[in-house]
Amino acid sequence: MGVGIGMAKQILAALLFAALVCTGADAAFNRYSFPKGFVFGTGSAAYQYEGAYKEGGKGVSVWDTFTHIPGKIKNNDTGDVADDFYHRYKGDVQLLKDMNMDAFRFSIAWTRILPNGSLSGGVNKEGVAFYNNLINEIIAKGMKPVVTIFHWDTPQALESKYGGFLSEKIIKDYVDFAEVCFREFGDRVKFWTTFNEPWTYAVNGYAIGAFAPGRCSPYVSKSYLGGDSAREPYIVTHNIILAHAEAVRLYRTKYKPSQHGQIGITVVSNWYVPNSDTAADRGAVQRSLDFMLGWYLDPIVHGEYPGTMRGFLGVRLPRFTAEQVALIKGSYDFIGMNYYTAYYAVSVPPPNGLEQSYNGDIRANTSGYRNGVPIGEPEFVPIFFVYPAGLRELLLYTNRRYNSPVMYVTENGIAEANNASIPIKEALKDGHRISFHYQHLQFLNHAIRDGVKVKGYFTWTFMDCFEWGDGYLDLFGLIYIDRLHGLKRYRKQSSYWIEQFLKR
Repeated sequence: MGVGIGMAKQILAALLFAALVCTGADAAFNRYSFPKGFVFGTGSAAYQYEGAYKEGGKGVSVWDTFTHIPGKIKNNDTGDVADDFYHRYKGDVQLLKDMNMDAFRFSIAWTRILPNGSLSGGVNKEGVAFYNNLINEIIAKGMKPVVTIFHWDTPQALESKYGGFLSEKIIKDYVDFAEVCFREFGDRVKFWTTFNEPWTYAVNGYAIGAFAPGRCSPYVSKSYLGGDSAREPYIVTHNIILAHAEAVRLYRTKYKPSQHGQIGITVVSNWYVPNSDTAADRGAVQRSLDFMLGWYLDPIVHGEYPGTMRGFLGVRLPRFTAEQVALIKGSYDFIGMNYYTAYYAVSVPPPNGLEQSYNGDIRANTSGYRNGVPIGEPEFVPIFFVYPAGLRELLLYTNRRYNSPVMYVTENGIAEANNASIPIKEALKDGHRISFHYQHLQFLNHAIRDGVKVKGYFTWTFMDCFEWGDGYLDLFGLIYIDRLHGLKRYRKQSSYWIEQFLKR
């Protein structure tokens, strides 16, 4: 039975691929199905791609430190070399061009610009030159650079000095770093995001200890490195929101008048479906959204954390002063939205008062299964399920609740296993990825027709890369990286499909 279902899925994926690529059936749905000026691109992140972790004057980040602690990452993988993008960016940018991409989203490694994290350590000219060269290459190939200022790689020097984002001191250092970026690159970069997925950084780094800097309460993880899961995620987020708003204010007052760019923040959210049609489970859905999406969007749109969070957390949730409310409210030109999966949400009572943590605070249990039936096709990464309708629902919800902001879908993607035993020819067959993007783009298109102001869509990810706690286990790329033979690049079927979809 199992073999039959598996075979049927493979045949279906192959047929879909054949229909979309070979027969021209995609002619009815392609880049021209979207509004004029809609931006299609793909994304990356410095630690996941660049490698060269000790080259070119770069300082040490918390991820350099964390990945070198045995047992923290699957197979003890690190991003020391990663995709070696630092040395191979020219060929890689050509691959982007070959796929007819409009834009390339990448992040700037803080310690490649400021090796010890602050201006006192000096600006690293080699790091500035690398990003200048990359930006110039992207533009020379007719694409737009979309730049993330911070993608989780806090300078280790600031972590050691004052606890990184646990200290409000980081706000000034972050804004100084952002200013170097605006000054050096802003004449050509017109799309900035201050932070990528601060939720993932705060929760995985400070509530469950799975990501750098690996902090949490001892009752959350046996391998904890210090921390407090009941308070630290909220403190870190508070400082991130203030750092974001200060950087936006600086950009708007000092750089935007001459550079004419846009600045926003990239958040991530799952979509949630009530486990049962009860008020309790509908409440669990709202709390799940408030604690993931609202935690970041409520402050920058409405000036305050969601009421559920304020009510449940009391003194554990920092508060904004009147002056800070004025600073954070409206501190965005657009919202970047990362979407991967949906879950059922069920209401649960508050946890043991002695063992408080972010996950318990939500008073909701979430699962991809209800009565043993998955919400969507289970993916290789066990926490993800294919639920394309969730993208439309999430965009409609954000549109309603947050004053119809301009949005970009800044990440959306699916992985397969890194299986070194299968021939490369087989590894390049990724019909599931074609189907995934095709379906999500259909639902995104519906959202636009329903009045949501979505201006772009970026796949995650451009090339297979270091996937944080999973190391090189998960392959999310449009481009396959052969790790056994000198990181040679190979185009997957999905890259040819997207090339066709984006044909002008």
